[in-house]
Amino acid sequence: MKGKVLIVDDDLATIRVLKTSLQIEGYEVLETNSAIEGLRLAYQHHPELVILDIMMPEMDGIEVCKRLRQMSDMSILMLTAKPDEQAVLDAFNAGADDYVIKPFRPKELIARVAALMKRSSATKRDDSSYNDGVLKIDLERQAVYREGEEVHLTPTEFRLLDCLVRNQGQVITHDELLKQVWGTAYKSATVLLSVYISYLREKLEDKSGDPMYIRNKWGVGYWFEPR
Repeated sequence: MKGKVLIVDDDLATIRVLKTSLQIEGYEVLETNSAIEGLRLAYQHHPELVILDIMMPEMDGIEVCKRLRQMSDMSILMLTAKPDEQAVLDAFNAGADDYVIKPFRPKELIARVAALMKRSSATKRDDSSYNDGVLKIDLERQAVYREGEEVHLTPTEFRLLDCLVRNQGQVITHDELLKQVWGTAYKSATVLLSVYISYLREKLEDKSGDPMYIRNKWGVGYWFEPR
């Protein structure tokens, strides 16, 4: 088996399509049309990835996503029938790693699942670290501290920080960051990148509004600036 996937969606037809497509590709699949049951299954079975619908009756997917993120760093792919920018931002703010708009093409969704699984199981780690007395980053342990307090990063946020820190002092282009963190399918998703850069800055920078660590070369890319 390639990995364990949990589907949480109140639309049974969607569940059937997803389950069949995932099983054909060799994934173990758990499914439910209940948000509450989805949380229970996630707690009991610890899937590597959850496919989660946003619009559900008893509890919306945004709230479910927040609760899943509190218990685990499992990958979360959101399904939404609302393609507006705010819905997408709400999903990422809740801790989602990716999103797909309904109606979706099964092959595209499977490709997204495969990319998330690959990133979550990647073991590209070494002894690299950063410590300036205020900000401490341990890439080996995937731990970040600011002024002695641990900073919680989502898996996607950490992959982005990892890429920047390993190349500290060097500008990495938008396309290269997107490719390394999200995959080649996202090479033009500069809005997505800017959203996650803002998340990292909010968690790592002071409140002066002037970025100290994650700097921007306008129109080109970003770099991590050691203090």
